[in-house]
Amino acid sequence: MKIQRYRHELEVSYALGATLTYELVSRAPESVTRVFVSSSTEETEGIGRLLNRCQELGISVEQSDKAFHVLSPKGNCFVIGEFRKKDMRITPGMHLVLVNPSDAGNLGTIIRTAVGFGIENIAIIRPGVDFYDPKTIRASMGAVFHVAIEYFGCIEDYRERFPENRLYAFMLSSSTPLTEIEKEEPCSLVFGNEATGLPDAYKDFCRTVVIKHSNNIDSLNLPMAAGIAMYEFTKDKWRA
Repeated sequence: MKIQRYRHELEVSYALGATLTYELVSRAPESVTRVFVSSSTEETEGIGRLLNRCQELGISVEQSDKAFHVLSPKGNCFVIGEFRKKDMRITPGMHLVLVNPSDAGNLGTIIRTAVGFGIENIAIIRPGVDFYDPKTIRASMGAVFHVAIEYFGCIEDYRERFPENRLYAFMLSSSTPLTEIEKEEPCSLVFGNEATGLPDAYKDFCRTVVIKHSNNIDSLNLPMAAGIAMYEFTKDKWRA
C-alpha cells in the first residue's frame, strides 16, 4: 500500500508516536493495517511492549524511514500506526455536541477531556474538522480510540435521532449560570464554533447556559469551556 500524506478522502489515517500507536493497537487492533518503526528507533520498554503486542496480534511491523519522511517530516516521531477509518454511530445517553468545530488541536483536546469525564459519545454537526486527522489524534493522546464520534448534516438530524435528550446550549448571551442549571438526563452539551459560537436560533430548542467569568476576558476558549461544562455535569459521578 502506497504511503501518502494524510488527506480526508483516504481510507486510512495515522497515529504518530509510540504512545498513540499502543493505544490504537490496544483499543482497535482490528483496524490496524501496519506499524512503521524508524531506523532511529531505540529499544525501550515501551517500544518493546508495543512490538510484542503487535506480534501477539499478528500486526505487520515495517522499518521504513520513507514513511517518516512523508508522514512526520519534523523528525520527532519514531513509531507510526496506520489504521483503516470506519463509520461510527453514537448511542443513547449523555452526548457532547460540537457545532462546526474548525480546529483539529482543539477537537483532540476536547475528546481527551470527554474521555476523562466518562463521556463516550460525541456528535459533530457539519461542517466540522476531520476527527481522523492525525493532528486531532495526536492532540487527543489516543483518547479518540475510546469514544464514538458521529457526524450529522445539521442539528435537526441529530435532534431527530435523539428526541429524548435535553439540549444545553452554551452561549454568552444566556442569563442562566452553569452553577444554577437544573440538569436533566439524558442530556446533550452543545457548543458552537471557536470563532462564532452558536447561532441565536439555538435558543428556540435548547436550554441556554453561560459559564460566568471576570470581565477581564471576552470568553473562554472552546476546550476550556467544554471541560468546565463536562465536569459540572458529571461531578456527582466522581463524588460517588
